[in-house]
Amino acid sequence: MSIPALALVAKVKSPWLASTLEQIVPPFLDRGWAIHGNANLRTAWAETGLPADALEPETPVGSPKLCIVLGGDGTLLGAARQFSAQDTPILGINLGSLGFLTAHSAQETLRVVEAYFAGLLISEHRTMLSARLIRDGKELLHQTVLNDAVINKGAMSRILEYRLCIDGTEAATFRADGLIAATPTGSTAYSLSAGGPILHPSLDAWVISPICPHALTLRPIVVPSGASVSITMGRSDEAHLTLDGQIEHPIQHGDRIAFQKAEHGITLLQDPDRPFFSLLQEKLHWSDR
Repeated sequence: MSIPALALVAKVKSPWLASTLEQIVPPFLDRGWAIHGNANLRTAWAETGLPADALEPETPVGSPKLCIVLGGDGTLLGAARQFSAQDTPILGINLGSLGFLTAHSAQETLRVVEAYFAGLLISEHRTMLSARLIRDGKELLHQTVLNDAVINKGAMSRILEYRLCIDGTEAATFRADGLIAATPTGSTAYSLSAGGPILHPSLDAWVISPICPHALTLRPIVVPSGASVSITMGRSDEAHLTLDGQIEHPIQHGDRIAFQKAEHGITLLQDPDRPFFSLLQEKLHWSDR
């Protein structure tokens, strides 16, 4: 019988990391789990009094049974890209500032871990987006993202020109400061700031939001995730493609950026007492007067 593996992905500069590890790790060690984490975790690990040899190399053999993210939403986005193809569920503990994805607070860490072992957490499947950058028929970049892919101009560059095609049909040719292709998970991120709608995470759809378009009638649109979406760049001085706010690549005139539903998504483990709309009330202050 194989030993279950826990993968830890953490915001190593968080002042709450060591105290949170003290709550998380013992229940897994007591049940015979192997703990895997990046070497950068060792500084915080040494502050906990946990056995030094209990932290094993970052990548276990085979897929981890569980990944726990200790950090903010940005930390979880990186973990999603790392573990989506391995079908490893992710449990987020918020050591950051907002916590849409890492929705469980550090103060409730032990309760959440106990709920995991009791089978009380619910599994939420989140669709991911595949983005490809193609230049002169050659693929320069292929990346899966959980939140969004953003085409944006440089600080001093002129407005960009785009040709948008959906399922092979030209939908619009327009000028704008940028464009966001967001998953339902990413609809509460940059897309929301650009005037896009909030999509429930269970929806099988994308939202395409222009950033400051040079046309009053051009508005965010929602398309089924099965649709193929492509953007061909016209004028594009100092433009770049940013993926999940963490990966960036310059783009130029004639480049094509193709979006489609990724082969793999991720599973987030969530507290059933904190449904999506309760989370929106908390994070967006909808109940404040």
